[in-house]
This record gives sequence, C-alpha cells and structure tokens, in this order.
Amino acid sequence: MSEARRLATYDDLRRLPDTMIGEIIGGKLYASPRPAPRHAAASSAIGVDLGAEYGRRRGGRGGWWLLDEPELHLGPDVLVPDIAGWRRERMPRLPTEAAFTLAPDWVCEVLSPSTASLDRYRKLPVYARAGVGHAWLVDPALRAVEVYRLEGEHWVLLASHAGDEPFHAEPFAEVELDPTEWWADAEEGAETPPGT
Repeated sequence: MSEARRLATYDDLRRLPDTMIGEIIGGKLYASPRPAPRHAAASSAIGVDLGAEYGRRRGGRGGWWLLDEPELHLGPDVLVPDIAGWRRERMPRLPTEAAFTLAPDWVCEVLSPSTASLDRYRKLPVYARAGVGHAWLVDPALRAVEVYRLEGEHWVLLASHAGDEPFHAEPFAEVELDPTEWWADAEEGAETPPGT
C-alpha cells in the first residue's frame, strides 16, 4: 500500500532559498527561479505603464493598487503572480499582513520557459476559482499578450496581441498600451511574430 502524499505547508515555502519563488497549488510545492532579465524587464515595464495611469501618481486615472509579486493566499493555495491589481473600491487600504487573502481583480503572469506550463495550467484555474476577473499572459520571447476575462467559472480569451502594435486590453481598456518597451531586450532586426 502506498503512503499518502504529504501536503506542502507554509514552512516548506520558508525553507526555500531566497533565489527561488515558492508557491503551493493543490497541496504541492512549486519552486521557480527568480525571473530572468527578459522576464523582469517585461514585468517592470508593464507595471510602470499601468502604474502611471492607474496607480497613485498624479495626473492618472487612479483607482487601483498595482503590486509586483504579491503573495496571495487563495484558500489552501499560495500563489505569487508577477503583477496583480485590486480596484480600490474593493480594497480601500493595503492589508497590514504580508499576504493577501482578498483575490485580486487582475493578474499578469509573464511567461518564461521554466514557468509557462505552471502559469497557464496550474495557476489560471486557481485564479478562476478565487474569482479573479481578468488575467494576462505575457510572453516576451514571442512578444505576445493574451487577455482573458473570467465568465462564470471559465476563462474566455478576449484578444491576442503580438509585436509592437499599440492595443487596448481589459480591465484597463480606456488607455492605449504601447508594448514596445515591454520587449526592451528584443534583438535588433528580429522578425515580428505573425499577425502583427
């Protein structure tokens, strides 16, 4: 008779080295390396673009808390999206605890070869169960963005964008986004992905 699998605990996360990002999904511990430069550059540029318009800066629309790598405690699962946003009407103040138990309104996962499968097939279903309203999957290698909206219990792909063409995307559709800086380390003369 096989021994039952031990469920991962928060202590397992604490024991990971600082060079790793730990998450618990379905009772299993997932440890991923810190983001590579291309990944970090895309995530930072997206945060700057959205923060300028929707964060606390003067002259923007405001109305959102936009945070890099927040630790989310969504039921028994512990996830760390690259960026997450909460409408201030739902979360007027930041919590005093280190982790968030209120699901965000939007998450952004920047895909890398080591995390793409985890982000797409493990984390997106948890975000759906928690009621996150929108999700973006951003692939710097393909220079592509997939925009999803939660409808009922399922994600619906609203749009795919590739290359450097400006676009609008829920839940920030009021503003035209220019992804040129998101792909800051793209090679000079690199081919633009099809569909641009």
